[in-house]
Amino acid sequence: MFGIDTTVIAFMVLAALGFGGIIYALMFNTISNDARQAERLSSIKQRDKSQQNNAAQRLQEAAKRRKTVQDSLKDLEDQTKSKHKKKLTLKKMLVQAGMTITVQQFFIFSILFGLALSIGAFAAGFNIYVIGGALFVGGFGLPRWFVSYKRKKRFKAFMKEFPNAVDVIVRGVKAGLPLNDCLAIIARESKDPVGPEFRKIVESQKMGMTMGDAIAKLFENIPLSEANFFGIVIAIQQSAGGNLSEALGNLANVLRDRKKLDEKIKAMSAEAKASAGIIGSLPFCVTGLVYLTTPDYITLLFTHPTGHMVIGGSLIWMSMGILVMKKMINFDF
Repeated sequence: MFGIDTTVIAFMVLAALGFGGIIYALMFNTISNDARQAERLSSIKQRDKSQQNNAAQRLQEAAKRRKTVQDSLKDLEDQTKSKHKKKLTLKKMLVQAGMTITVQQFFIFSILFGLALSIGAFAAGFNIYVIGGALFVGGFGLPRWFVSYKRKKRFKAFMKEFPNAVDVIVRGVKAGLPLNDCLAIIARESKDPVGPEFRKIVESQKMGMTMGDAIAKLFENIPLSEANFFGIVIAIQQSAGGNLSEALGNLANVLRDRKKLDEKIKAMSAEAKASAGIIGSLPFCVTGLVYLTTPDYITLLFTHPTGHMVIGGSLIWMSMGILVMKKMINFDF
């Protein structure tokens, strides 16, 4: 109707279809490759998405585990702080020193020792002030100093044997033994004071106490940071799980490294300690030598009131110097 013959139109349509078929035939491989590539990319995206979801789940589980460990550490630190806030009583000091006497027996011994020391000072002809000082030192000073000395000595013995006890637990756990059997082996085979302290843990468990509470008593009897570390490791393993042998193996290495550091500090501070000992002993040595050569010259310090004041002031100043030097060579780590 527009002056174009229908035959021409039909020919043009057929030519277009034929050209399109040729183009499709030539581009078939490319189109199919694009389709397969799109499918492959879609599958890769789905797999990456699933892996991301799995990674996110693992991160969430790790975060939950980390939070559990942090909460356990915070609870243990709060318990430790509350224990440190408690006043150290004489009864607790006797237990920590490994002494089996009661508080009443300790006071009776202190009174008798103070009386004996004051009677000795009276028999030596000293004045009333020296006798009173002897009574005070013998009744309150020396007995408590002896308990403190025994306590520190017991702590040192514990630290010497404790890493070996931790190694016994590590080897026992790796061999398949339960933790209770490992503690029983230490209680039976280890030296004092590690053996008796672990025996208390085993006996507490037999009485129905949980593992965490029983091991927490170790820190009460041996208030050292190393015993606290051991309790924290066991408590975390009981609450959050984990490789106990690996954790205790790392703890044993840390304990030995701390001991090495302590020995290194002692070696480096030996010169300062020797200097303090020499300086502290010089006045007494000089006094003794002067007394041997010219006794009339030095006896004024012991017979005249001014000499008593000089001796008292000298002892105070020497004590202050010794305490300052001791503070300078003591390190907390």
